Amino acid sequence: MTSDSPTVSTRSRASSNEAGELPTTPAAEPVRGNPSAIGIPSFIAGAVGLGLVDTGWIEPAATGAAIPVIMTATSLGLLIAAVWAAALGQSAPASLFAVFSGFFGSYGAFVLGLGHNWYNIPADQVTKTTELWLISWLVTVILLTVALLRLPSSFALLLGLVDVALLFLLLGTINASTALTHAGGYVVFAVVAVATYLYVGILFAETGAKGFPLGRPIISG
Repeated sequence: MTSDSPTVSTRSRASSNEAGELPTTPAAEPVRGNPSAIGIPSFIAGAVGLGLVDTGWIEPAATGAAIPVIMTATSLGLLIAAVWAAALGQSAPASLFAVFSGFFGSYGAFVLGLGHNWYNIPADQVTKTTELWLISWLVTVILLTVALLRLPSSFALLLGLVDVALLFLLLGTINASTALTHAGGYVVFAVVAVATYLYVGILFAETGAKGFPLGRPIISG
């Protein structure tokens, strides 16, 4: 019987273990890939829906029309991207995706809750409640923008536009101004344009082509 036979190799492994050597197992395959390939298109889908609502493309009575996209594809996709980034040890992208997963998820809960009176908010406090939601997220995204200024400048542009959109929406709510609200919606479409640039560049790079330039960080060193 040759030394290549299964019987001999099995006996060799057994004697090796009897000699006190621990059996070895193959190393686990590390997590790989680019979470942005899921996170950014999920963000784009929700932002398009939000922009269409805020620009008045949908009647005011039908503001919940974007909820099916936002609460499923967008919020869930961003959460998956956040977990994936965290598993890769990429804390900054994980924070970015988690923040926007919370933003879109809370938007869905906010619109559905107000529409069905889940929170028992008096009618004369709905405007203040909307202002509360917008202020909470404006403060959070401004902090995120400042904290990520060391990323390429295209991300600073993206987050800066989100800040401007939220500010317009807040001012539109405070002043009961449809024009300001619509302006915020148009800024959301500018956000979508930047996100689309990032997404196409990432997929080009992932499929073997040269990615798009992302710009130098505003803060470096």
